[in-house]
Amino acid sequence: MSPAPTLYRGREGMWMWVVHRTTGVAIFFFLLVHVLDTALVRVSPEAYNEVIGSYKTPIYGIVEAGLVAAIILHAFNGLRIIAVDRWTWALRHQRLLVWVVWGIFAVLMAGFLPTHLSHVFGGE
Repeated sequence: MSPAPTLYRGREGMWMWVVHRTTGVAIFFFLLVHVLDTALVRVSPEAYNEVIGSYKTPIYGIVEAGLVAAIILHAFNGLRIIAVDRWTWALRHQRLLVWVVWGIFAVLMAGFLPTHLSHVFGGE
C-alpha cells in the first residue's frame, strides 16, 4: 500500500517551508535570549556587562551574521507566502518567486557580510 499523496514533492516549495519554520524558530530563540540578557541589567549590572562583553567575540560575530541571514530569509519568504496566498499569479509563479527570494538574500548578504566580518575579525 502506498502512502497517501501529498502536495509537496521535495521541490522548492517544501524546502522553503522548512527554511521558513527553521528561521522562525531561530529568531524566536534569539528574541528569548535577548529579552533575558536585557532583563539581567535589573538584577545585576555587573553580570549584564559580563554577558554583553562576551558578545564581542568572533564566535558571536558569526552567530550574529547567521541571525541576519535568518531574518532576511524569513522576511522575504514571508512576503512570498503572502503573495502566493493573495494572488493567483504568484501561485502560478511560486517556483520563480522562491528563486527571487534566494536572489534577494544573496545580494543583501553579499552587501552585509564583508563589512560585518571586517568588524568582527579586523576591528573597527
